[in-house]
Amino acid sequence: MWHWEIILLLLSVGSASGFIAGLFGVGGGALIVPVVLWVLDLQGLAQHPYAQQLAVGTSFAVMVFTAFSSMLGQHKKQAVDWKTVFMMMPGMIFGVFLGSLSAKYIPTFWLQIFFILFFTAVAFRTLHSGHQTASHPLPKLPGLTAVSTLFGTMSSWVGIGGGSLSVPFLIRCGFPTHKAIGTSSGLSWPIALAGAISYLLNGLKVGGLPEGSLGFLYLPAVAILSAATIAFAPLGVKTAHHLSSAKLKKSFGIMLLLIAGKMLYNLL
Repeated sequence: MWHWEIILLLLSVGSASGFIAGLFGVGGGALIVPVVLWVLDLQGLAQHPYAQQLAVGTSFAVMVFTAFSSMLGQHKKQAVDWKTVFMMMPGMIFGVFLGSLSAKYIPTFWLQIFFILFFTAVAFRTLHSGHQTASHPLPKLPGLTAVSTLFGTMSSWVGIGGGSLSVPFLIRCGFPTHKAIGTSSGLSWPIALAGAISYLLNGLKVGGLPEGSLGFLYLPAVAILSAATIAFAPLGVKTAHHLSSAKLKKSFGIMLLLIAGKMLYNLL
């Protein structure tokens, strides 16, 4: 049963997720996935065999709306490098579908360990980079396609929008912080869309899913979370463009540390 406490929780998390998505060019999946699992638990569905798939699929579906709202706000600020977005988009989409097929062959524990170490290393590099100018130019199309395919695959494994991967990469390639975040918001949308479609299709023939599910998308949670994220993503974008590049970069590094800490906590 959907009590008002659950609805309030989803609205609060959706608001925070939307703000963070607009601020940092990420999808917000790090917040959404555990909350959807908690909502399923409150409804007696914690032991459902497909609870994790429902949480990740729902996260991707919400990110479709979150990323679009964030992308639109960044576009209005002229912070999206559309040439880079369109160059990386095919690899991102292919990577998401590749990740959805390969995830079952990779032990979850070691996958989480990898991400914890990766996010921690990138966070410390970001926090200590100061105003250093990147020395590596953006790769040519073949290399860029390979990188974007890798990012899409990794994003699909853990249900994130890819901004945690693409923002540090773009900064390393010489993008100003605001431009890297704006461009990342444009990349998060195709990842979210491909992920949502993948989880929807993979769950269509699965029986015994909770009422209100469409494939592995839990529609009641999608509706409430999306409404909140759409409302607050533009506020995150506006806040980002009022911060200096240095402050924004350090805030992004702190966010990566928090994500790594949360993943480590879940393992313990």
